[in-house]
Amino acid sequence: MPDNHQRGGARRRSAATAAAMLALLALFSYLGTLRDGPGAQTRKGSASKTDTARERERRDGASKKSEGDAPSARERGANDTRRADTELARLFDSQLEEGEFAQARWGIFVVSLRDGRTVYARNHDRLFTPASVFKVYTTAVALDMLGADYRWSTSVYAAREPDASGTVEGDLTLYGRGAPDLNARASTQSAPSLAALADELYRRGVRRVRGGVVGDESYFRGEALGSGWLWEDVQWYYGAHPSALTVGGNELTVSVGPGARAGDPVEVRLFPPTDYVRVTNEMKTGERGSHPRIGITRSLSSNNVRVWGSFPSGGSPYGVRLSVDRPALWAAEQFRDMLRARGIEVAGDARMRDARAAEEERFDPSGAFELAFVRSRTLGEVVRGVNKESINLEAELILRTLGRERGSQLPAPQPVGRERNDDEAGDALIRLWLERAGIPVEGLALHDGSGLSRLNLVTPEATARLLARISETASAGVFRASLPVAGRDGTLATRLRGTPAATSRQPVAAKTGSLTYINSLAGYAETEDGEPLAFAIFCNDETGRASSTRAIDALVLLLARYPELPSQTTEP
Repeated sequence: MPDNHQRGGARRRSAATAAAMLALLALFSYLGTLRDGPGAQTRKGSASKTDTARERERRDGASKKSEGDAPSARERGANDTRRADTELARLFDSQLEEGEFAQARWGIFVVSLRDGRTVYARNHDRLFTPASVFKVYTTAVALDMLGADYRWSTSVYAAREPDASGTVEGDLTLYGRGAPDLNARASTQSAPSLAALADELYRRGVRRVRGGVVGDESYFRGEALGSGWLWEDVQWYYGAHPSALTVGGNELTVSVGPGARAGDPVEVRLFPPTDYVRVTNEMKTGERGSHPRIGITRSLSSNNVRVWGSFPSGGSPYGVRLSVDRPALWAAEQFRDMLRARGIEVAGDARMRDARAAEEERFDPSGAFELAFVRSRTLGEVVRGVNKESINLEAELILRTLGRERGSQLPAPQPVGRERNDDEAGDALIRLWLERAGIPVEGLALHDGSGLSRLNLVTPEATARLLARISETASAGVFRASLPVAGRDGTLATRLRGTPAATSRQPVAAKTGSLTYINSLAGYAETEDGEPLAFAIFCNDETGRASSTRAIDALVLLLARYPELPSQTTEP
């Protein structure tokens, strides 16, 4: 059978092939023995186990090599940063817990602007009263939402255009929109002033006004004073009424000096001279070399000033700055007097109007004839003065301007039964800005624009993160340039002088804040190796006799020296 014969031949050929293969394998095995030497067969017989062990050895060796070799530059930098941060925290904690102000309540947050890490935090999410550090909230948000080039205008309106003889029928309305830098007389040719407005009216041919002058501050809606202001603050210049028609800071100086001889009444002068404020002088001149006893107060709801006590004969004059009640009326009186001095007859008296006026008495500029106007400096220029010199009134005017100009962006409804005040709208816009920036706002209480209110409550983290966020906006340069610089200008002119915080390539720039029992500082620092930081330091419940300013400065100095830190903290 041919098929069986073929299968049998195939079997014989397969057997022969297998035998040949076995012979070749034996030969290769023998040659391998000659190459590898004695014991090679044993190693080859356990090949699977050996390969696994070798792979493990390779991995373990690579791991040991990685651990044993010098770390990369990035790894060394990260390790150095961690060690420096830890040492900084130790020094901060030591000073805060063992220093003179350990009994006070401290809140601190420091964040790197290079990599976003938290460099140091202590009570960072707790609420603190910021004092004037709150101005960074107002000015930063206003710069971002209004723009650094924003300007205010102050106008003079009449019901209609003057006739051919230069006569204005009815009243002139001096209409303010919150300009912080309007003065009675210009300090420079371009500065906005009442005098410039009077000159413009004369240039346009106005020679008589049949009515009077109305000082209109109705542009701002709200209370005359900030929410949470103390009654004892509002008679002083730093508690001045933030009127939409503000002139000369709504303040004057009361100066007292000795009389001709002991027992005579002292000499009292007002700057600028005015009849708007009435002075009752009960102070006497004392003996030469006697101890002065000086009392000066203004009634809360009037412009009656009382002066009492004694002033030593031969002593140098002493002055205080007082706020003025109803500043819009004072502005109207000053403008009326300037018009008359310029040769423009004004028949009527000076009056004022605010946002509480009855509906039929409210002024609508769109239906009036504008005779003259002046423009303010830019917001960026005004903010520089606000932060460097900590000017409360101008911060409050910025807050109300923000609320008035951008209040329509607020998603929340109006308060029930009344209009939203412009300062409330301004604070609501600050909160909205923080939320949109991803900054925690839970629990924050915002009540004014200057920080004079003791109802303001913010966290160190929110403050430092606001500083970090504004540094990423188009207003970053203008905002930073507005802050006081350590050892150089503003409210930091005499602090940290001669230290690395003041002498480095990028010195500390920060906003100060102080009220009774409160001290704070927030701004920017650059470390010794060039790392930019944003920080906020709050000290509340500081009831000791000494001020915590030196303790705060010592902490800031550590930031400037970082990462080359001393073994112990030293005061600047």
